[in-house]
Amino acid sequence: QVQLAESGGGLVQAGGSLRLTCAASGRTFSRSYMGWFRQAPGKERQFVAASSWGGFSIDYADSVKGRFTISRDNAKNTVYLQMNGLKPEDTAVYYCAAASDRKSIQLSTSVDTWGQGTQVTVSS
Repeated sequence: QVQLAESGGGLVQAGGSLRLTCAASGRTFSRSYMGWFRQAPGKERQFVAASSWGGFSIDYADSVKGRFTISRDNAKNTVYLQMNGLKPEDTAVYYCAAASDRKSIQLSTSVDTWGQGTQVTVSS
């Protein structure tokens, strides 16, 4: 079982950048697909980005392609989400997630483990 803890959220102006970090513990981290979701007030939790254990399979939501980059360091049990060109519509609580396969990591109902979330607020 993997345990997850996010950090790095905050308040930033539109056009700015933030890097989120997800620290994972548990022996199965290196074999897990890892991803990021976000949830804005009154909206459903939505997929943002995901990476396979080796980083060879990476997926992004259309809304963040070209602006966000997911990466992972298995030696450090850490996943990152670099967010550039932030927009007010990116404002949400961002959650780190772990799942067993590529399809599951993109579906909030199929995620095995969630972090506690970190708030990202983008001002206009």
